[in-house]
Amino acid sequence: MTEILCYEDSYMREFEATVTDVIESGIVLDRTSFYPGGGGQPCDTGVIEWDGESSQITQVSRIEGKLVHKVDGPIPDLGNSIKGRLDWIKRYQLMRTHTALHILCGVVWRDFGAQVTGGNMTPLHARMDFELKEMSSRFASDIEILINKEVAAERNIEVSNLPREEAFKIPDLIRMKINKLPPAISEVRIVDISGLDLQADGGTHVRNTREVGKIRVVGHESKGRVNKRLRIVVEG
Repeated sequence: MTEILCYEDSYMREFEATVTDVIESGIVLDRTSFYPGGGGQPCDTGVIEWDGESSQITQVSRIEGKLVHKVDGPIPDLGNSIKGRLDWIKRYQLMRTHTALHILCGVVWRDFGAQVTGGNMTPLHARMDFELKEMSSRFASDIEILINKEVAAERNIEVSNLPREEAFKIPDLIRMKINKLPPAISEVRIVDISGLDLQADGGTHVRNTREVGKIRVVGHESKGRVNKRLRIVVEG
C-alpha cells in the first residue's frame, strides 16, 4: 500500500521513496507526494531521479488496487531508491483552483442552498454544476463579487481526518447530489474553510483563501431543467 504524502502536506514538492513493484511502463512506490487524481482534480506529473538517471512521471493511476506511476524514459529497478519532484507550478495552480471551487461551492450553498451535481478542473480553469432552476448573467456577476469577498477575507483552511461514523454526523458534509464516497473508506478527509465551507474532500488545497487570488466567473450555462453550470478562471 502506497503512503500518499500529499494528503497530509499539499506543499511537499520533493520526496524520497523505494520502488516496490514494476508494472509494464510504470512503477509502484512505498510512498509518494504525487496526487493520484480524483474529485475532478487531475493527477500530478513530474520527475523521478535515481543512480544518475531520471525519467518523467506522466500519469498516476490505480491499477488492480496499486498506485502506478507511469514512467516516460528509463524505468528504475525493483528496490531502487528514487527521489521524486513534482511539477510544482501545475500542482500549485491546481491547489488554488480546487480551493476556488470550494469557495464557490460554499457561497452557493450558504446563499442558495444548492447542491453540486458535477465539476471538473484544469490548472486555473474550472467548472461546477449546481442543482438550480435558474441562472442569469446577473446571478453570475453577483456570485463573482461574493466569492472574491471570501478570498479577501483571508480565511484559513485546515485539513483533518475523522472516523466515517463521526464524520457523517456533521450536517451537509457531502455537497454532491450523489454521494460518491466509497463505502469501504473508514476515515473521511475533511477540508474546512474556516467560517465558510466544510466538506469531505480528497484533493490538495492552499492554506488560506488569499493564496487563491482573484476569481473570475467567465461563463454560465443551462445543462438541464434543474442543472446549471458556472465556469471560473483563477487569475495568474
